[in-house]
Amino acid sequence: MRFTAIQMIGTQRSGSNLLRLMLNQLKELSAPHPPHILERFMPLLPVYGDLTIEQNFAQLVDDVCRLVEYNPVPWTGVDLNRDEIINRCNQPLLTEITRVIYELKAESENASAWMCKSMANIHYTDELESSGLKPLYLHLYRDGRDVACSFKKAIVGEKHIYYIAQQWKIEQDLSLQLVERIGRHRVIQIRYEDLIANAEGEMRRLCEFIGISYDESAMQYHQSNEAKNTALSGAMWQNVEKPVIATNFNKYKKELQPEEIRLFEAVAGDTLLNLGYSLDYPDQTIRKFTKDEIALFKARNKQMKDDSRANQKPEDIEKRKNQDAFLNQLKHRLSQIETAATV
Repeated sequence: MRFTAIQMIGTQRSGSNLLRLMLNQLKELSAPHPPHILERFMPLLPVYGDLTIEQNFAQLVDDVCRLVEYNPVPWTGVDLNRDEIINRCNQPLLTEITRVIYELKAESENASAWMCKSMANIHYTDELESSGLKPLYLHLYRDGRDVACSFKKAIVGEKHIYYIAQQWKIEQDLSLQLVERIGRHRVIQIRYEDLIANAEGEMRRLCEFIGISYDESAMQYHQSNEAKNTALSGAMWQNVEKPVIATNFNKYKKELQPEEIRLFEAVAGDTLLNLGYSLDYPDQTIRKFTKDEIALFKARNKQMKDDSRANQKPEDIEKRKNQDAFLNQLKHRLSQIETAATV
């Protein structure tokens, strides 16, 4: 069976779980919560050595499957049989493992299309393209200043405005470059503010682009078991059990200080304009920051991240415990390899 593959791109905290849950309601499409396979494993590939060696590739397959099995939002209904995954991979590549795992999940749901919500995969589009997968891309974007508000409150990600703005700018610029490079026949852009204002209309447009049927059940996403499981898996996803909040925009005007807005626009104002957003401080120009300024931002960002981790709810820590411990083991193996290489 040939599947339609969709890769969501952009920056986290942009309404991606809202859209994922809507799409997951459609019978023809499987959109599980992402274990972020490429983001987690691309930097770790030196651990596995030459993947054309069967034993090395089998170890990578097993480790990727374990990552999925430890996902804080469980993948239900699918058996990740390691031998089957190896046999279905056309090449010894991480992108192939990802494809096969998502296809197995889609098969378990009798779906003909699957979507990966790992938005950080905008950094790995060259690998996705060169592997032959060539998915459709869904560029979901949101006002970066509201993204910053969300990141500041989330248990993941950067916390200082300078670093959030940097990440948002890089990922949005890469997404816009992808649109120019491969064309709009393979990339659709969804503006978060349009999605919450006209959810059904945007969903119908998206379904037409993918080539699947729209169903009104998409609007009942918040009543689904997947929404309940997602909400139970972390405080930062609790809104997914609610209907669309049409007023959930321009929150930064109340939640960010004027100097934070100025800082965001100084870093990413040109990208805000390119995506159709207006600036609160239009007379300000994009500027580079001194080493001393960046050192202060870095120290403050680290402190804010430490504070965020310290304030996590015990139940959120418990949900991520196994996956975090597993990833730390792999990172330790990588550090040992890097240390040995320098001796």
